[in-house]
Amino acid sequence: MMADFVTGRWGAELEDLFLRVSGRFGRVEVRRRMRDYVRGLLGPVGRKNSWQLAEYAGHNGPYGLQHLLSRSKWDPDELRDDVQEYVAKRLGAADGVLIVDDTGFLKKGVVSAGVQRQCSGTAGRTENCQIGVFAAYASSRGRALVDRELYLPKSWTNDPDRCRAARIPAERGFATKGELAHTLVLRALASPLPITWVSADSLYGQEWRFRHLLEQAQVGYVLAVPKSQQIKSLFGIWRIDQLIDDAPTDAWQQLSCGNGAKGPRVYDWAAAKLPANIVFDPDPPTHERWVLARRSLKRPDEIAYYLAYAPVGTTVEKLVAVAGSRWAIEECFQAAKGQCGLDEYEVRRYPGWYRHITLAMLAHAFLAAMATAAIERGAAETTQPTWPRSPWLKSGACWQLSTPGPRTAVSAHWPGRAGADTTRPSPAPATTADAPAPETPSRNRPLPHHQPTRLERTPLTSRNGEVPLEY
Repeated sequence: MMADFVTGRWGAELEDLFLRVSGRFGRVEVRRRMRDYVRGLLGPVGRKNSWQLAEYAGHNGPYGLQHLLSRSKWDPDELRDDVQEYVAKRLGAADGVLIVDDTGFLKKGVVSAGVQRQCSGTAGRTENCQIGVFAAYASSRGRALVDRELYLPKSWTNDPDRCRAARIPAERGFATKGELAHTLVLRALASPLPITWVSADSLYGQEWRFRHLLEQAQVGYVLAVPKSQQIKSLFGIWRIDQLIDDAPTDAWQQLSCGNGAKGPRVYDWAAAKLPANIVFDPDPPTHERWVLARRSLKRPDEIAYYLAYAPVGTTVEKLVAVAGSRWAIEECFQAAKGQCGLDEYEVRRYPGWYRHITLAMLAHAFLAAMATAAIERGAAETTQPTWPRSPWLKSGACWQLSTPGPRTAVSAHWPGRAGADTTRPSPAPATTADAPAPETPSRNRPLPHHQPTRLERTPLTSRNGEVPLEY
């Protein structure tokens, strides 16, 4: 069936795609091998490694395809740019969401670039594997993988001889998964992809630098965070799970965050706005910050937490939909591994990993575009409340979180909980001198070489007398 898909009615579409990317491969024999490789990734091949792909293509041996991945001259980053342009053209929409997540590739031995025993979400346990950090693009038209970076543990970056043997560039230093995600987002924002939102799991959502990058770019986000995530103010530090525990019963509502294999994914959701940030927000603010919580209907003790940044006027239903879009990258991983051989490579060196992964992304983007084409062809005012005992207040149709103003004597206690009666003095006005400068998106931004030092943050004071919550 897949062979009919490749050679039948959509064969011309595949040839157009090859023509689009052929300029990245200088020699005609390299272009032919690339075509055979991608056709094999799309074809009915049992295990999509060089040996079986070569047999499917009618080659005498695997050496031509192995040469394509190892020694031939072409830049996989340029091909990645072509993938992003292709996805923008075929799947781009105004509601586009960029989703960041990582996936594991189980391996044996200690030679493959970046391999070591590490936690793998794919296996659900610690395994000997490589970890790739990926970005996927999802919209109402479809979803596809659009970028990738290989995570290199310190056991690799601290061993120059080992890196040299795996052909890892000398300038590639250690970068955390969060820093790799930072790089992916900057490249995506500089690409033709129409990105309105960014979503990621708690590994990335808990990093304030990642959130600040998106706010500087004026891109909305809904990011998962751990239950221990701290929401800070000048009058205390609140854990997000403790704030959600204080939510009134009628703050929860049943909403669907999208369709799953068994129909709509319905959960209980609670959402509340956070006060504006006078240091980073314009006057009047164009975006608002939120906290969200998702509670299972069958197991109410299972609660997931989110921080969100959205244009003024965004509804809770929209935030819930963006939160649910994060599952799209899991579907991309499943499809790319199951149909395009994303995880069936037998390369060990650093350049080979990027080349195979990028070619598999190209094949997956083609499948996503053709599925979308088939579907499209067949379907021819808020007031500020006074300080209460609980931070949860209802204003209009939504809930808000509020904290006491600096000119008001307040008790030094957790909101909604018993505490001391000691009052605190008013804080000094904040300045913007320490606000970090926004970063300029670049498609070829180099990976960071070291862990950046933690920046000092200035206490924040709101323009209307309330103390906003730091993030």
